[in-house]
Amino acid sequence: MKCKTMLPVLLAVTMLLSSCGLGSEDPPILPESQESSSDKNSIPETEETQSEPIKIIVEDDTTAPREGMVRSRLTNEWIDAEVAALRPIAVMTPNEINAVPHYNLSNASIIYEANVEDNMTRMMAVYEDWQDLEKIGNVRSLRSYFAYWAFEWDAVIVHYGGPFFINELLELPTTQTVNGVGGDDQAFFRSSDRSTPHNAYASGEGILKVMKKKGYDTGYRGLSEEQHYRFATKADPNTLEQYGRDAKAATYIDMSGCYPLTRCYFRYNEEDGLYYRYQHLSGGNDEAHLDAVTGEQLKFKNILVQYMKYEDLGEGYLAFQCHDNTHDGYYFTNGRGIHVTWEKGSDYGATRYYDDNGNEILLNTGKTMVCIVEDDDVFTFR
Repeated sequence: MKCKTMLPVLLAVTMLLSSCGLGSEDPPILPESQESSSDKNSIPETEETQSEPIKIIVEDDTTAPREGMVRSRLTNEWIDAEVAALRPIAVMTPNEINAVPHYNLSNASIIYEANVEDNMTRMMAVYEDWQDLEKIGNVRSLRSYFAYWAFEWDAVIVHYGGPFFINELLELPTTQTVNGVGGDDQAFFRSSDRSTPHNAYASGEGILKVMKKKGYDTGYRGLSEEQHYRFATKADPNTLEQYGRDAKAATYIDMSGCYPLTRCYFRYNEEDGLYYRYQHLSGGNDEAHLDAVTGEQLKFKNILVQYMKYEDLGEGYLAFQCHDNTHDGYYFTNGRGIHVTWEKGSDYGATRYYDDNGNEILLNTGKTMVCIVEDDDVFTFR
């Protein structure tokens, strides 16, 4: 990105720092015109009646498959203890026609998606078992709001530069990144099958070498909360049936109203209890979102839709208010969905999600997709 010194850009920097709450414990407030109420006016309308009973997958996961395994912080799956002790990485991954296919994206435990410039979306893939991945990405530039979600997991941010207004955030003593334009070339390589900037990738081995060279801890530093998501086990899953008629049928979730370029959506598969992701990047028929390494379609046990206040900074840049309280969202799992509210009070504090009774929700064991949407956008489900 070219750095400019025009007045609108300087104003944009000021707005961005206030919007994301840089270094602040108090949730910042945007102008009244940008605020949305928490009275469910911004959530999608759907049928009031529940569809036919949905098959619920129940598995006995009460004991570890083998000795030396522990529960993952990110998914609650049983994983090797040495993997659980390793700090995650958060990789900035573009999502547009020139950026696909993606490599090793299906190995991420959590994926965040949000708009950037020109209706494009960017993903931040959070990996916990990453050391042996040979090709991750591709990798693109960072936006400040993604950094605040990476902080929640104490993740090392893997990116390829970014606009100048992220520099102050990167210079904070607790921020740790592997940056393709910051002298960390050892972690990255370029392929010859597509043109720059869509051909930059990272390797787990290279990331680890850079982390050690820079003196980064490979284990958790104690900055983030040890208990982030609250999970139900596979043996006793959260069916959402306890919410009665407030739990709506949700076997198809259409995000095209929020992500007009990718027009992505999710279909629920009752056979395995997972949501499968599709996109329309080429403008043609439905396209399963596939991983070029594993051949797997991206699929998730949990989908969180998180409405967020935002600012248009000019020149295409956005800023989202990552720190907030009592703001709307939706939670989908096992073919149903409920309205939730969310809050995040500090940079390294976890985003917490609550049902309409004020109780923190239980996510189901498995991978999670977090869709960040602008307050005035609309998605649908049925």
